[in-house]
Amino acid sequence: MPELPEVETTLRGIEPWITGQIIDLITVRQGSLRWPVTEGMAEIVQGQAVLAVRRRAKYLIIQLGHGSMLIHLGMSGSLRLTDRALEWRKHDHIEMQLSNGSTLRYHDPRRFGCWLWSANDHSQLARLGPEPLSDAFDSEHLFTLSRKRKMAVKPYIMDNNIVVGVGNIYASEALFRSGIRPDRAAGRISHQRYRVLSGHIKEVLAAAIEQGGTTLRDFVNGNGEPGYFQQTLDVYGRGGQACYKCQGALKEIKLGQRSSVFCPSCQR
Repeated sequence: MPELPEVETTLRGIEPWITGQIIDLITVRQGSLRWPVTEGMAEIVQGQAVLAVRRRAKYLIIQLGHGSMLIHLGMSGSLRLTDRALEWRKHDHIEMQLSNGSTLRYHDPRRFGCWLWSANDHSQLARLGPEPLSDAFDSEHLFTLSRKRKMAVKPYIMDNNIVVGVGNIYASEALFRSGIRPDRAAGRISHQRYRVLSGHIKEVLAAAIEQGGTTLRDFVNGNGEPGYFQQTLDVYGRGGQACYKCQGALKEIKLGQRSSVFCPSCQR
């Protein structure tokens, strides 16, 4: 699914083309997403200017003169700039036409994303943790909130109330680089090891953004291009294969219904 790097890549791709433009038309062909498209949204936003586009966690926020639209790509969604004369593909659900001729289409085979409008703040953003690439996220934050927690460290750093956007792929990779087993109890990890882990979380996410995200199934960026970070993955999706560091076999386990691959020799 699109994670933080993929959403950030999408933001950077579409932002220059839509900021400052007037919304001429929004067409909703399929409004039954994870949360139904806000009733009357197309009529509400028509004629409004796009003042800014930003990201919070894995949400995109299109700020308008009166309110904002909140977009989530769900499990398989993508936003791409396209020619408005291009035929709609299967699973193209929403199209936004802008005053400069740009057209943005939302494609989502599993329909687990969202397009919501609100005149005020969006409730979905209310309880989110800090951004992982911000100064608000550091080892002190991870260490303090982890005390007395028995949950495994991998689901701990994937909890959006702790820190946003550290999805399954990037959690696995950061833990490998830090030498920490994904099933170790979060409350039993030292401050020093969290210092190493927080650094690698930032490093892995920044590298993924630089390479346009990770394309495993459906993700393409705003220009319809895939991401390339998957070519540098050390452990994710490599269960049973040789560890690049020690050549031992990587082990695959289930944590919180998610597959987790790690090296029993390199991660303790």
